[in-house]
Amino acid sequence: MSEAELKSCLFNWISQDNERVRALDIVQRCAKQYSIPQWCIAAGFVRNLVWDRLHGFELSPLNDIDLIYFCPLDIRPARDAAIEAYLKQLAPDLPWSVKNQARMHLKNQDPAYTSCADAMTYWPEFETAIGIYVSDVGECEYDKNTQVTAEQPLFRQCATSYKLVAPFGLYALFDLTLTANPRRTLLIFRQRVLTKCWLRQYPLLKLMS
Repeated sequence: MSEAELKSCLFNWISQDNERVRALDIVQRCAKQYSIPQWCIAAGFVRNLVWDRLHGFELSPLNDIDLIYFCPLDIRPARDAAIEAYLKQLAPDLPWSVKNQARMHLKNQDPAYTSCADAMTYWPEFETAIGIYVSDVGECEYDKNTQVTAEQPLFRQCATSYKLVAPFGLYALFDLTLTANPRRTLLIFRQRVLTKCWLRQYPLLKLMS
């Protein structure tokens, strides 16, 4: 399949999963509240969905929802904590994790990142460096006290479209490979493969390093 066809397939799978749709709806609401212009939910949120589907498995529980965003004007960890607390207020049952990529280069000892996509080019494996976000086509009105549920996601009725952040594309993910990023050491990559037990959980994966 072409990259466009893979993207269409991914968006279709996302739209069929109420929990992922719900998470995207909630983050879209949060992005409006905190004026976050650039964000996506990445890593296992996308990766595990594709691997589950291609293996014919039941979808794995969302054990970590990685919201990454880019805000160079305020890189305080306290801002991440406030956003995470807001998300937990809206959906306390979901495992939120929030990181401003405008400061993560300091932890990783990299050159300063310029965007979410740029930060993802330093992630240890290509297949994890994929994120998705929701772009408004029209304005949505909502009650700020509304409880967002799986049965009634906030933005389901609004004119929205999914967008992809995938600096390495989708081919590796759909090809069921695990590909080491040369910007990180092989030791980091191999430790992640070992500790996360991907090869045992997804036996069709092919290790590329």
